[in-house]
Amino acid sequence: MNLTVLFFAAAREAAGLDRETIVLPEPADVAALRRALAERHPALARILPRCRMAAGEELVEEHHPLADGAEVAVIPPVSGGAPLFRVQDAPLSLAEVVAAVASPGRGAVVTFSGDVRSETRGRPVVRLEYEAYRSMAEKTLARIGAQLAEAHGAVLAIVHRVGVLQPGESAVVIAAAAPHRTPAFRACEEAIERLKRETPIWKREVFADGTEWVGLGP
Repeated sequence: MNLTVLFFAAAREAAGLDRETIVLPEPADVAALRRALAERHPALARILPRCRMAAGEELVEEHHPLADGAEVAVIPPVSGGAPLFRVQDAPLSLAEVVAAVASPGRGAVVTFSGDVRSETRGRPVVRLEYEAYRSMAEKTLARIGAQLAEAHGAVLAIVHRVGVLQPGESAVVIAAAAPHRTPAFRACEEAIERLKRETPIWKREVFADGTEWVGLGP
């Protein structure tokens, strides 16, 4: 399929052009296009994790399917920054959440990366399977971020992965930034605790001898 890709601001400078035609095998989604762009433009690859993608003038997620002839725009972060609370199928980037909250006025940046363990209660883990009510989950993450920002004066970004994850892969990444370390630490810790209690994201642990939905086991 043929796709027209538009580049703006920092993405345009990194790619060295304002538009180009990319040919991808069908079927293709936004994640496939992102990989192709990273391979084609090494300088763009460095900032691509911080960019959103828009198709039909609407922001779209990584799993969004692309049609032949579609026009896709690479959208760098806007000048005022943008909240980052997302659920996605693609591998996570800790650098992305850090970039979303970093600012010269925030001297403390605290991060959390929740990775898949290779063992649970003495049982080897084959894989984890995450499922989400995606739209509600993203709204919940945004609400948690807003409430913790008000409570601690910290800015947060949270991205959670869904789908099949292998041991060692990241399931969630969080960054909290504040002028001083104490509110940043507290906001980051509360964010993961509230995420686990309130967000409609479910985890199935798959072992060699069976499976178990976390929260419903013995």
